[in-house]
Amino acid sequence: METVSTPINYLPIILQLIVALGFVTFTMVLTHMIGPKRKTTDVKLTAFESGIEVIGNARQPFSIKYFLVAILFVLFDVEVIFMYPWAVNFREFGLNGLIEMFIFMGTLLLGFIYVLKKRALEWD
Repeated sequence: METVSTPINYLPIILQLIVALGFVTFTMVLTHMIGPKRKTTDVKLTAFESGIEVIGNARQPFSIKYFLVAILFVLFDVEVIFMYPWAVNFREFGLNGLIEMFIFMGTLLLGFIYVLKKRALEWD
């Protein structure tokens, strides 16, 4: 027997959506109305550093080398994750799987050699 989808079948979903949105709206309005009102002052807007006086600017630029090393670490770390499922299913993949892993590892090795040639991991 084939079931026909009619608009009345969607009524419970629409009602649940209306109730959920109504609850969210009601809760946000109510908490805004009865919640505490705080004034912003210059003292409250200043940076708090655990009671230590602020020295210098917090927007001090970092060396791009720091970010480059972090990105390279994430890149090579994620690539290693792909090796685990291959190692678990090594026997099922057979010779084709071995060849594909050698290609994958070769590509990673070429990328690592490129990074070393560009001296991306050396600090000044």
